[in-house]
Amino acid sequence: MTAPTRTPELLELAARYGVATDYHDWRGEHVDVSAETLIAVLRALDVDATTDEGVRDALTALDERPWRRGAPATTVVVAGSGADVAVHVPDGAAVEVVVALESGEERSTEQIDNWTPPREVDGVRLGEASFRLPDDLPLGWHRVVARIAADAAPPEAAELLGYAALRGRARRRNRGEAEAPAETAPAPLEASGALIVAPAAPSRTVDEAGWGLMAQLYQARSAGSWGIGDLADLRAIGEWGAGRGAGFVLVNPFHAPSPVTPIEPSPYLPTSRRFMDPSIIRIDDAAAGLELEPQVAQRLDELASYAKQQNAADVIDRDAAWLAKREALGHLFVAARAQGGERWNDFGRYVDEQGEGLIDFATWSALCEQAGPAWQDWPEELRDPRAETVEAFRQQHADRVEFYCWVQFVIREQSDATQRALREAGMPIGVMHDLAVGVHPSGADAWALRGELARGVSVGAPPDAFNQLGQNWSQPPLRPDALERTGYAPLRDMLRASFAGAGALRIDHILGLFRLWWIPEGAGADEGTYIAYDHEATLGVLLLEAERAGALVVGEDLGVVSDLTREQMAARRIYGTQIMWFEQEPDGAPKRPEHYREECLATVTTHDLPPTAGYLELAHVALRDRLGLLTRPVEEELASERALLDGYVRVLREEGLVGDAPTTEELVEALHRRMAGCASRLFGVALADLAGDRRSINQPGTYREHPNWTLPLADPDGRVLPLEELLASPLAARLAEASQRR
Repeated sequence: MTAPTRTPELLELAARYGVATDYHDWRGEHVDVSAETLIAVLRALDVDATTDEGVRDALTALDERPWRRGAPATTVVVAGSGADVAVHVPDGAAVEVVVALESGEERSTEQIDNWTPPREVDGVRLGEASFRLPDDLPLGWHRVVARIAADAAPPEAAELLGYAALRGRARRRNRGEAEAPAETAPAPLEASGALIVAPAAPSRTVDEAGWGLMAQLYQARSAGSWGIGDLADLRAIGEWGAGRGAGFVLVNPFHAPSPVTPIEPSPYLPTSRRFMDPSIIRIDDAAAGLELEPQVAQRLDELASYAKQQNAADVIDRDAAWLAKREALGHLFVAARAQGGERWNDFGRYVDEQGEGLIDFATWSALCEQAGPAWQDWPEELRDPRAETVEAFRQQHADRVEFYCWVQFVIREQSDATQRALREAGMPIGVMHDLAVGVHPSGADAWALRGELARGVSVGAPPDAFNQLGQNWSQPPLRPDALERTGYAPLRDMLRASFAGAGALRIDHILGLFRLWWIPEGAGADEGTYIAYDHEATLGVLLLEAERAGALVVGEDLGVVSDLTREQMAARRIYGTQIMWFEQEPDGAPKRPEHYREECLATVTTHDLPPTAGYLELAHVALRDRLGLLTRPVEEELASERALLDGYVRVLREEGLVGDAPTTEELVEALHRRMAGCASRLFGVALADLAGDRRSINQPGTYREHPNWTLPLADPDGRVLPLEELLASPLAARLAEASQRR
């Protein structure tokens, strides 16, 4: 079989779909993307590019696509700027365009000249008209509505363009508008699309340079934990930090994992980014105010005793912790429903507010208990959340579906309470949530959003200096065309959930709002290509939800980053990320603190590296050598890393921060003291550094070869460190003092 070639038509088709046909790698070298990769990525967008005829047909379909809608699917504007929109009608039909505000009111628009000639699509002659939107629209989720007379469109034209009569829904009058007389003519036909009015930048900023903590919360186990760190532990960490001037606590993603064991330990490979991990619930707080039967109270005590025994284990057993919590929550759910009252009414309001998304997630969770965690292995009739069989299951297992809804309500209760407590303790930001790049391909979001996620590809990263083979994260990406078609609702819902209970949001791999590295199924991580997203739209959705939450946005912008990404982040006041170990001056010397970006979260280390003490002792080189991950001889790797560390020690000596023979702990403290003087507005200190831990919490490029995401906090000797001891330790106090901004 002849290998496909990069024909001009294929390259044009790929480019028009936002698929990169070439790029520059981390070395600056030009790379042409293979025809095989282009065809595979286009296939994931439901485009057949396997033949020349298929490519030509796809190009024609692209030309016709905007003409097959009465109103554009999605329009995104910056508040105060206005915009022009084009609508389509049967040729010659008069059309009115209004903006339907989310408040229910309508705003008129001004028609402007449009000399685009008519076009015939599927035998129907169509025209185009343009309208100017008002430039004083309020922030929000609105709609552009095109209206034509009922007799202006033959049925085939109305169907083609999506015009329909809206029955049973009266238009809300604007203030001061007279009541319309009773209508005798047929209702007009309407076609509409989403209109998102977003701020140019969030109004929330960092007024003064501050520092904060970074916690992998599951690691931080106290005497009250059930084998895994929870929201009560987060509150203790935050209040301790607030007492020492810390302004925030950045946590690992709290996204929901599978409700059945074995549970995936990585918080960056969740089942859903729209709902949260129930293992962060503090059971004692969930039980507060509930009247429990004696036998139930006794069983909860037994579960607590069993779960708390896991606090001393040197590996976190997520399965054991969740099974104990799930049983306990089941008992509490029954008690809460029987007791009723205002809290139960609050739960009902929460369910109404969350709507179909929550019901789908809870249904999927209940289905997992019956059919297993991978929806691809379920009977065909259960793979579609809108299928009649799924609705029948939902009705038959209504109690279990309601239970999983209630669990999410409890998380929201405790998350909101934690954020309030940290703000009351004096933190200007409080909790900073972390948003993962994607979801597990067999999880809840992949089931509920099948039409919005691409199949046959996964998200990853191209090769770079630190991961020279590239990375495949095994996560299905959101389709850019589906986001536009749905008015960016999946992105909105995910962001809204992530901002809840937080004062800031860190977005892992924020480059994904601009472009993502798609890897075809069966290909190597270096055989992918970039696909572009409408960054004006994705940033607009992000900033609108940030504004409504009153929150800051921090983007992780490490690795290969385009100039456009950096420019847009600066213009839209999205804070970036800088890791000390990755930052050098042009001559290779450690970056001077005053040369760090101002609107940035600066840190010494990150969760993909060992804690600072471990890095100084070259633990990462020893680990990667043992796991066979080095791309050059270990002697060369050690020499390179020692040269880097020698440069830091030399600078610390020159600046008078250490003596001639500093200990590891003295170097850790000195590095933090130096970084506390950097220009960045935000400075993050890892909880593992407060503990003096040496071990890598995650080693990229591994799965089960290293106990990723399962190690509890440990002291410098490797002993499991309870949270109470950490917060009372002189080492933690010294590092907190060293991290005060100067």
